[in-house]
Amino acid sequence: MSAASEPAYDLKAIFEPFRRLRTDRVRSDRGTGLGLSIVRATAQAHQGTVVAEPREEGGLTMTVRLPSS
Repeated sequence: MSAASEPAYDLKAIFEPFRRLRTDRVRSDRGTGLGLSIVRATAQAHQGTVVAEPREEGGLTMTVRLPSS
C-alpha cells in the first residue's frame, strides 16, 4: 500500500501529551504518548524546532533543530 492511499498522520496532534497514533499503525500498544510532547518542549526550551514528515514507505521522519549557540 502506498503512502498516498494510507490514512494521513495528524502531524500536529502527535506532539500533544497523551496522543498516540492509532494502534493498528504501530507495533506496540505500550506507552503513554508523552515522548513527542517532551521532545517538542525540550526543543522549544532551547529555541529549537521539531518537525514530523511522513515517509513514502510509511512511518515518519522526525527532525529536531537546535541553534548552535
